[in-house]
Amino acid sequence: MLSLSRTRDQLSHSRYAASVLSGLLLGLSFPSYPFIRLELLAWIALVPLLTSLRTVERAGEFFRRVYLSMFFYCLITLWWVSLATLPGGILTIFAQSFFLTVPLLAFYAVKKMAGYRFALFSLPFLWVAWEWAYMQQDLSLGWLTLGNSQANLNFMIQYADITGVWGISFWLLWFNVLVVMALSSSKKKHLRFALLMALMVLLPLLYSALLFYREKAMIVPPDQLRVTLVQPNIDPHDKWVPQNIMERYYWVSGKAVRENRPDLVIWPETAILFSILEPPFADDLQFLRISLREWHSALLTGFIDVKHKGKQPYEIYNASMLLESGNEAPRIYRKIHLVPFAERVPYIEYFPWLGYATFSLSGIIGWDRGDDTTVMTLSTSRGKVIIANVICYESIFPGYVTEFVRKGARLLTLVTNDGWYATSYGPYQHLAIGRLRCIENRRAMARCANTGLTVVLDKFGRTIAEIPWWEEKTLTAEVPLESSLTFYTRYPDLLPKVALALSLLLFIVAFLKKSLNKQAGL
Repeated sequence: MLSLSRTRDQLSHSRYAASVLSGLLLGLSFPSYPFIRLELLAWIALVPLLTSLRTVERAGEFFRRVYLSMFFYCLITLWWVSLATLPGGILTIFAQSFFLTVPLLAFYAVKKMAGYRFALFSLPFLWVAWEWAYMQQDLSLGWLTLGNSQANLNFMIQYADITGVWGISFWLLWFNVLVVMALSSSKKKHLRFALLMALMVLLPLLYSALLFYREKAMIVPPDQLRVTLVQPNIDPHDKWVPQNIMERYYWVSGKAVRENRPDLVIWPETAILFSILEPPFADDLQFLRISLREWHSALLTGFIDVKHKGKQPYEIYNASMLLESGNEAPRIYRKIHLVPFAERVPYIEYFPWLGYATFSLSGIIGWDRGDDTTVMTLSTSRGKVIIANVICYESIFPGYVTEFVRKGARLLTLVTNDGWYATSYGPYQHLAIGRLRCIENRRAMARCANTGLTVVLDKFGRTIAEIPWWEEKTLTAEVPLESSLTFYTRYPDLLPKVALALSLLLFIVAFLKKSLNKQAGL
């Protein structure tokens, strides 16, 4: 006990104690299991780190403090990646820790030129600009966008239909900055800061209350689509071993269709483990079409799609298709955003030798990348409905999802396979991030998982219905259809682009301020 007490005392007086504390608070604030709700920690998580950085002048020491904080943040939030691939999990944690230091390194540069308080003012702009810029390139794993930490705080984040997740990040950063400023200000100014912080809490609540009141007062209910989601509960490590999985899908789906008569049945990501549209599998495709005619329903399913060059396959895609009960050609969407190093090695088209650096989980060395946000038109007894299908990891890209909605999608669907991560909270994080896409675009989502979390969400990100975790089961729900476009859907990159422009301007001002100080001999 004496040794433990001494270690604790040494840590509390260590120059790295604040870094560790901020990392822990950031990690704990992120979505995990449903019974753990610590989102509010993100509102003060950066305070210890920012306070400790005030007097740090040496770049090396600054970097070590920031990196240590981001390392603990990544370790807590992303450890579960190692359950699927240990080398990939370790690489993810160390690499993401570095990428998260970038806005704070920019903060350091501004601090050196213009001072600590000017840098504090600049930080929200620098951070949001970097979060957005980072997600524009192939190496991005934008999972840890700061605003994602609030994804389950439903009553607080409805303003995302205006600002997207970027606005949530921006709001959190300003709150942290205000707390730091309040702690370093005179007592006379504490009340002013307290009022500002109270206003930052009240404004989102008032906006949400207004939205929910207007929704409750609506007289005409929205159109609906009856959807059946199939969760087969197949171990992802076993699904690539040859076995008759299709019979399992047919049996479970047939039973659900007879009982519920849906307009659409959804199977999860890579449910069909072969290129069923290829000539060698013509009999399988014919049997599937016969089944759909018997069910009087359409099917949206993940499958493996192959493009040919001559007689040889040259491109293999993680894809989805909408197949109707008639003889119509299937509508196909090919996944565009692929998990770095797990599904596709970044920039492999320029450096083919990088193909050896893969941690593939799919049973395939790597997927090719699709090139279009394809929407699918579904014919129902009540008319045609345009739907968007997002495949797994793609749901973390906010601007990307808006492309489907701007093309007319009235419903978001997501097919996924989160079973690689066992009983960790990785699948719950993935689900939480999906809630933000619903709020940003005011679209309901039907989320179908192989193993993990099969859920139907409404346009406010609230759960309509769900299947218990790790059960072979189906879910049928009336999913609302929407058609209006939110401000965020129309202008998804507005806030981060403004933040980027202001960041450049703040750098210029900081540089000029440094030059003026030099001329004045300060």
